[in-house]
Amino acid sequence: MTKSYQPGEHIAKINVPQDLRTLFSPSDLPMVSDELRQYIVDVISEIGNSHFGASLGVVELTVALHYVFNTPEDQLVWDVGHQAYGHKILTGRREVFHTNRLKGGISGFPKRSESEYDTFGVGHSSTSISAALGMAVANRYQGHKDRQHIAVIGDGAMTAGLAFEGLNHAGFEKDANLLVILNDNCMSIDPNVGALKEYLTDITTSHTYNKVKDEVWNWLGVISKFGPDAQKIASKVSQALKGTLLKQSNFFESLNFRYFGPVDGHDVEGLVKVLEDLKDIPGPKILHCLTKKGAGYKFSEEGNPTKWHAPGVFNKDTGEIVKVVPIGPEAPKYQDVFGHSIVELAERNPKIMGVTPAMPSGCSLNIMMKAMPDRAFDVGIAEQHAVTFSAGLATQGMVPFCNIYSSFMQRAFDQVLHDVALQNLNVVFCLDRGGLVGADGATHHGAYDLAYMRCIPNMVVAAPMNEQELRNLMYTAQLENKGPFTIRYPRGNGVMTDWKTPFEEIPVGQGRLVSPGEEVAILTIGHPGNFAQKAIQTLKNQGINPAHYDMRFVKPLDEMLLHEVFGKFDKVITVEDGCLMGGFGSAVLEFMSDRGYKADIIRLGIPDEYIHHGTQEELWADCGMDANAIQDAVNKILLVKNTKTAAYQAG
Repeated sequence: MTKSYQPGEHIAKINVPQDLRTLFSPSDLPMVSDELRQYIVDVISEIGNSHFGASLGVVELTVALHYVFNTPEDQLVWDVGHQAYGHKILTGRREVFHTNRLKGGISGFPKRSESEYDTFGVGHSSTSISAALGMAVANRYQGHKDRQHIAVIGDGAMTAGLAFEGLNHAGFEKDANLLVILNDNCMSIDPNVGALKEYLTDITTSHTYNKVKDEVWNWLGVISKFGPDAQKIASKVSQALKGTLLKQSNFFESLNFRYFGPVDGHDVEGLVKVLEDLKDIPGPKILHCLTKKGAGYKFSEEGNPTKWHAPGVFNKDTGEIVKVVPIGPEAPKYQDVFGHSIVELAERNPKIMGVTPAMPSGCSLNIMMKAMPDRAFDVGIAEQHAVTFSAGLATQGMVPFCNIYSSFMQRAFDQVLHDVALQNLNVVFCLDRGGLVGADGATHHGAYDLAYMRCIPNMVVAAPMNEQELRNLMYTAQLENKGPFTIRYPRGNGVMTDWKTPFEEIPVGQGRLVSPGEEVAILTIGHPGNFAQKAIQTLKNQGINPAHYDMRFVKPLDEMLLHEVFGKFDKVITVEDGCLMGGFGSAVLEFMSDRGYKADIIRLGIPDEYIHHGTQEELWADCGMDANAIQDAVNKILLVKNTKTAAYQAG
């Protein structure tokens, strides 16, 4: 890649945070911050394929943290990791930052195997407080009493149950050296929702509180010089003022945290002073920082923050996002087919409701939220709650469509098992981003849902091969008394330009023969059926004509169709965009074994390892499930057959 971006003169001198601390004074840090922000803009505008707004919003905070704390000796944990680009640039990865999220390049998230400065691998939200507390307790036990532990968590991530659990425990560990920095920008990917957001807004907009808070802060700095008794008195005064002026108790201090703030998260010199003070205060503390997502770049500040979360390639001078113009009609994204189809279904069925945990734009439930605001709910980053909330709706006769990214549904497995399936409630789980998702990498691949959903009693597990099947599975799932019903589909575009077809019921557990054939049968689940069709076209040119079955359901399997397959074919290939351990191919093997059939089987899918980042096409090829891999598997299995036949004939 030809680089047209160069770091500023300050940033160019920083190879590790120690350089930041030794080469610059606090008065230099605004310039360092400006150069760091510009470098992020310069690189990401060219390479695209990256998150953007979140890292711009914490540039000053990132510089201040690495300036004040002795990283990596002091442990810095970034929640989620969308905001860690500045951190990566300051910690020895500036020269490879242009490989961000590209195959073979650096990860888009903090990753322990990548750098000693990445103290905890992240990707799913709300883990930072628990992780940093674990580090603090371990270091306390090992005698590292001076080591600092800092968790940087966004206000969106703070809505998850895990964050509350971490806060609750941390407040009990009163001598744990823990600082939680609440990065409050009113955004996760979409605008935040819920009572916590309203509470934080009350704090940040109370002019009386903020005025007196500043005066109290300065006064505390003076009185603290007179010894520990004065500090205790000052602390009580501070708490009393907060409770009185806000007309409510401080939530964080009720959990035994010392609360400080709110402070300007874009005043780097002010942040340095505050952080230096907080280093000397023992026990769990929380610093409330106000930031703006996309700060410092005109177009992201003035534009839609959701749009600038991950804009792709853009013109940094005009703010114009570069769109690839398709040649001819383009098939829609699966998520948009879901978004439009649920509105159509809800217009017919007044019992349908939509639920998503903080991803209305990502899953396209925002279409229903706009059309039917009283029937669609963004519950915040709270997958467990989303599932049990949906279960509650279902007990009252509603039909909730609970849309959660496959990777995030893992966080709510217990609720699916006990709150939905055990009670046989008609909750429809629409698992977006099923399979390999691309540049987000191992934390976001939806590799496991086929396996973990098919082991649950009462659960139907289905995957559409195209947009028409997605619509029809959604239609089927909302019909009376269907029980728990999972529909999983991939990130990205489908294959049908004329996709808005009339709804038709698909009998539960019924697959279909897509292409009749001879010698070998290819069984697919979901979108990889399109890979099989492409492979078959090539194979036909070679004189090979495999049969192709789109199974549609992993549970229940279409047993009549499988009896047909194993009665006719002794060579079978299964294809799935999911883990091979316990997935679709395993289900077919179980059927074959239980029914006494014998056949040569090749299973294609995600191997028993974590798959890192790259494009979807690159990863499908690496995992051996794309059209070329299917073609190779057919040739391989037929070669085995021909070799066996030749050996038999030779006597």
